Parts: sequence; structure tokens; C-alpha cells
Amino acid sequence: MTSLSDLKHLKRLYYLATNKFLLMATTITLAAAVLLLQAAQWIAPIDELLSQLRDLRPINLLLAAILPTAMLRIYSYLIRHPRNVYLVDYACFRTSYKYRAPKATFLEHAHISPFFGESTTKFIARVIERSGMGEDTLVPPALYYVEPDCSLDEGRSEAEMVIFSTIDDLLAKTCIALDAIHVLITNCSLFCPVPSIADRIVNRYALQDDIRVINLSGMGCSAGVTAVGLAKNMLQIIPSGSHVLVVSTETLGPEYYKGNVRSMHLGNILFRVGGSAMLLSTCKHRARFKLAHVERTLFGADDAAYRCVYQEDDPEGNIGLTLSKDLMAIAGETLKANMTAIGPLILPTSELIKYFLFSTARKVLHRRKIRPYIPDFRMAFEHFCIHVGGPAVIDSVQLGLNLSDEHVEPSRMTLHRFGNQSSASVWYQLAYIEDKGRMRKGDRVWMIGFGAGYKCNTAVWVCIQPSPNANGPWASCIHRYPVDVSKEG
Repeated sequence: MTSLSDLKHLKRLYYLATNKFLLMATTITLAAAVLLLQAAQWIAPIDELLSQLRDLRPINLLLAAILPTAMLRIYSYLIRHPRNVYLVDYACFRTSYKYRAPKATFLEHAHISPFFGESTTKFIARVIERSGMGEDTLVPPALYYVEPDCSLDEGRSEAEMVIFSTIDDLLAKTCIALDAIHVLITNCSLFCPVPSIADRIVNRYALQDDIRVINLSGMGCSAGVTAVGLAKNMLQIIPSGSHVLVVSTETLGPEYYKGNVRSMHLGNILFRVGGSAMLLSTCKHRARFKLAHVERTLFGADDAAYRCVYQEDDPEGNIGLTLSKDLMAIAGETLKANMTAIGPLILPTSELIKYFLFSTARKVLHRRKIRPYIPDFRMAFEHFCIHVGGPAVIDSVQLGLNLSDEHVEPSRMTLHRFGNQSSASVWYQLAYIEDKGRMRKGDRVWMIGFGAGYKCNTAVWVCIQPSPNANGPWASCIHRYPVDVSKEG
């Protein structure tokens, strides 16, 4: 009977044999060897060989010169041409009503908290009323205590509650075998236990011992798009047809801020429980989306941008996230830079010509009154998934891109129903679009994420196969949406 170890060795040999790079190199080497052997048998006297060369037609000589070059070009193309990457499917954490945090309950906890002064509770009340969030957002179990339990054990329990159920849903959707997952990428910015969250997933699901594991931290709300870009790069170098599991979440309990600095309270107020899991592959079979582009823009070299989302101690020694007053301006600049980079890749020619003419006029005529031309990105995308950092973030992107209310509806409704779920929020928006029945084959989706550092990361997806049923995180409430957020605020 073949042992498990023997099977693993056979699997590795199979991957090596089917790797297109090695296959091409082997084929060319064998072909060259065969030709040399044949040539050795066909060697004739020098006079006879020269006579045969004189009898060759010019076309024969031309083909003899072109053929090796063509073979080298084909080989070079196969090596350098990137593989297409596909989203097999995705899943989002299904919320549980026992962890609901209605505004009244949230404010009551703030009032009776031993940590907050009266001015702080008034500030929390003002912000939460204008937050754009509804009554069904979730907080972790640790925050249900009057004095929140911010222990390491509670943090692990919260992470496992979200991650395991989400991965279970994804595995049920895709019916993929665990040994078909070759790379695991996780991102959780604030909670970094040892062993890592990625290691806990490997332990929980007994993933194969040669799996490649990457755990991202400290990258903020755009880390989910960063992880997708990393998965794309990994899929270029591992055997074709491999699968990458990407898990995005944020664990809130251990990072609860207990001080009275207002700028450090926005994280407590806006962030809510959520998570997503995605399965990516270079195999198109059963895939639902194709990854067209990933663009990352980082302004970390600028001191103001680097510190606009900054984890630090307050004067009393309480750790929290400080959000700078320059945050919105810096976010706008990073989005503008990202648009400039990705625009030529996705915009129609007509928009690129308009942009070029306006830019040239501004430079040549030196007329500052000529406003810069903002390309119409609505011609490049049918759907937009904008990070739900808050109403101001969504408003700013809507204004900057000249989007309609329907374009930003998935973002506003996700903020209302689930709150700011950090890097996972864009996937709840994609689920909203699908559950509303708005996704069509060939539709293009632009995911926009902002994160600490400061960075703007975007991903472009093309729909191959819309979801056949509405069985995601919106299944129990999609009939109630959209709602008029302005009336609730």
C-alpha cells in the first residue's frame, strides 16, 4: 500500500512535470538533442555539404534563420506572460443578533463606563448619531461587559468566531478539498497573537504541512486588497491551477480604547465585527470573477500621511488609534494618485484623449482657471465598492468621481447594516450588489480601500458568473434595503 509520504512525493513530481516553464525547457532541450543526434548521422563530406548548401533556396535559408528565433520568442512569452487570476468564490461572516449593538445600548455602556468623562460620552453621542449606522451592527462579546474584557483569550475567541464560520461557509460553497489549498494569506491589522491567526487556521483545518503561510498586520483597512494583490503574485510562481485562501478581518476587543482623547474614540464608535474569506486560483473552472488589475498607492514617505492613522499612547498611557484632522485631504490625494496610475489601464480611449487635452492646455496656456479634467470612471465600471470608513469618506469619493447615489448605495447600506468592518467591508458591498440581482456577466467592479500608512489600494474584477442565489450576509435583510439614511441620522 502506498504511504501518505509517497503520495506527497508523487504530487510534487506531478506539479513539477506539469509546470509550463519546466515543460517548455524540457521540450526544447529534448528537441535539440534529437536534432544533434540526427545531424551526427547525416554528416557528409565537406564538399558534399557545401554542394547541398549551394542548392538550397533562399526561402529555406530564411526559415532556418527565423525558426530558432521564433521558438525563443514563444518560450520567452510563456515565461513572462502573467497567468490570469480568478475568484472562485467568497464568503462573509454571517452576523448573529445576540451581538447587536443598538445606538441606545452603545450609549448606555458609554455613560456607565468607569473610563469615560461626561464630555467624552457627549462626543460619542454626537458622532454615533451622524455615523450612518443603523441599529443592527455588531460588537464583539468582550464589549458587552460594563468594563470590557480586553484579554488575549477574548481576542482569540472573537477572531475564531468570525474566521472559522466564514471559512466554513466558503468551503461549503466551493466544495474544495483542503489539500487543494496551497497558500494561505490572512490580514488583521491590530490583533497579532503568537502563534499568528494564519497558524491558528492551519491548526484548526489541519492544512497540509507544505502550505505557504503569510500573515499581514498593521496595514489598515486596505489590507484586504493588498492581500489579493499578494495572492495574484503568488499564483504566478506556484504550479498552475493552485488555490490561494485569503482571509480578512479585524479583531476589536483587545484594542478597545479606554481613554478620553476624542480623536482616538472614532475607532471605538465606527468599527464593528466582520470578516471575509476568498478563494483565488489560476483555474477558470467554476470561477465567478476574473481579477483584471490591482493598483497600490502608498504615501508613507510623507510624514503627515504616515501619521494620519497612528496607533499610540494617550497622556494617561491608554493605547488607541489617532485619526488626524488631515485624514480626508490625504485620502483624496492618494485616491487621485491611484486613479492616475490605473486610469490608462481601464478607461476608454475617448476619456484618455480628453484628459490629455485638458492637461496639455493647463500646462501650455498656464491658465490656472482651467479646472483639471476628472475622467468619467462610470464608463469603465458598472459597480463601485468604496471602503466604508464613514459617511465623509463615501461622500468624498462620490463627489470626486461624480458618482450617482445608486453607485454608492452598496457602500452606504453596508455602513448602515454592518458598520465599518475594515478590510472586509468591500466584500459585503459586493454581496449586496449580487443579492440585489444587479450583477451581470461581464460587469466590471472597482474595489477601493484606504488604509494606514497612508495608502489607497484598488482592485478591478470582471464578472464571469453572477451568484445563482442570495445566500450571503444580506440574506435575512436584503428586502429592507435600501433605506433612507438621512432620515435616521
